[in-house]
Parts: sequence; C-alpha cells; structure tokens
Amino acid sequence: MRSRFQFVDDHRDTYEVKRLCQVLDVNRSSYYKWLAGAEARVTRQHQDRVLAEKIREIHGGSGGAYGSPRVSAELRAKGLRVNEKRVARVMRTFSITGIRLRRRVRTTVADPATSPVPDLFQRDFTAIEPGLKYMGDITYLPLAGGEFLYLATVLDCFSRKVVGWSIADHMRTSLVADALRMAASTRGRLDGSVFHSDHGAQYGSRAFAGLCDQLGVTRSMDAVGTSADNAACESFHASLKRETLQGAHHYGDSDTCRRTVFAWLTRYNTRRRHSANGHLSPNEYEHRHHTAKITLAA
Repeated sequence: MRSRFQFVDDHRDTYEVKRLCQVLDVNRSSYYKWLAGAEARVTRQHQDRVLAEKIREIHGGSGGAYGSPRVSAELRAKGLRVNEKRVARVMRTFSITGIRLRRRVRTTVADPATSPVPDLFQRDFTAIEPGLKYMGDITYLPLAGGEFLYLATVLDCFSRKVVGWSIADHMRTSLVADALRMAASTRGRLDGSVFHSDHGAQYGSRAFAGLCDQLGVTRSMDAVGTSADNAACESFHASLKRETLQGAHHYGDSDTCRRTVFAWLTRYNTRRRHSANGHLSPNEYEHRHHTAKITLAA
C-alpha cells in the first residue's frame, strides 16, 4: 500500500490525484492521511539512520557478537535513552546481525571406573557471593588442517567471571588441573567452595580429585550424558567460539588461536556485557557487589 501512495505522490503533478487513486484502487482519504505523515516518517528514518551508526559502532566493538539486549544496554550506558524493541527493529532494518555457531564436537568422555560424585548444583548455576560456586568444562578449538587445541575453563557462578583457564593440544587431566590452579591463584583461595563439572574422565580422575582435596574444594557432577546440567558452561563456550570464529571453520595456527582466545577472555571479564549480570561485565558486577557490601557495613 505504501508503494501505491508513493506512486500517487510521484505522479500527482502529471495526473489528478483522484484518477491515480481510482486506477491504483486506493482510498483518496487514506492517501492524504499518508501524505500528512510524510514529514514525521522522514524524521524517523533519519533518526533510525543515526541510531544505526551508533549500533554499528557498538556491534563492531563487540566483534559482531552483541544482539539487541546488549547493544541497548551499551547505548543506555552512553546516556542514550532507547527502547530495546526499537534497537531490534533498526538492527533488522539495517541487517546488523550476529553469527551462528557450527555443530559442536563431543569433548566429554565418561570414565565408568571412577567413584560416584553427587550433583550438588541441581541445575542451579547461581550464587549469592563470589567464590562460593564454580563450574568448569572443556571445549575444542579447531585449527587449520583438522587439528585441535582444547580449552578448559573455570567460571564463578556469581558473576560468570572466568577465574581460571588452560589451553593445550590434549585433554589429559593436567588440562583441567591447570585451569583450577589458575582459579585458586586468581581468587587467592578456593577452600570451602564447590566445583561442578560433567562426567569427563579428566574431572573424575584420582589426580583431579586429589587436587580438589588439596585446595579444599568439594566436587559436584551432573548426571551422565545430560548436557543441560552444565548448560551455563556450554553456553559460555558457544559464545566464545561464535564471537571469535565469526563463521570461520578454524582459527588458523596454534599461536593465532591462543592469542585470539586470550584476547576474548580478557574482554569477556572486563568489558563484555552479560545478561545474567544485568548487562554488566563480570568484573563490574563483582565490583558493584563489593562496593555495596562495604556501604552496608559502614
């Protein structure tokens, strides 16, 4: 209908409006109503173009990762009052979109010889304080030539902060052990905390159990073969690969992969807005929590 109104407007100097409306089978009063709103439409289109440029800047700064919720949060942080629905509409209109992740490779191989470990999380990946509950997982990082590196991470359930990580060309127990040791170094201590994982042989090994005992960590494991029980880690790794690979099939060589992942993990903790944190970065979320505690104690 809009294109018909536009046709009438484009040819009104050559033919009568009444005749044009008859030929195009449009209501003349509707045409004039459309015409009356033309100025407002032009203004709105200009405002959308201006907003689209701001969105592109934020979207580009995120590596093409941010969708409308995080873009909206970033715009509001910059002092711009904007509705998320409008941001989503403008992103659709100007084809500002994210990227989809390819099919994942299985990295969890259960070890039937290990002693049972209870599920202390029961799919509750939240915490009221930093340092109480941690979760870990392994994901593959594809390289050129069909080879892989493997990344093990440790996330704090309170803020989703990556407190420990390790990259290697194998999935031996030392991979996950190094990530947990880094977490202990980052936090200063882990004693009294709970660490949740899947039933991968690395997490069920005697060596890893011994390390947890040494660090004062209580182990928790999900049900065998139930990825939903470790969904938060699955989602984290999916975001990492989606935002770093950006549709590519591999990272290139090993050094490039390590640099790319390190840069993303650093930005994730310091700058990337997380929906579970009210669109604050993990570091900022923990900082505000700490500040609020001091204020209440004063």
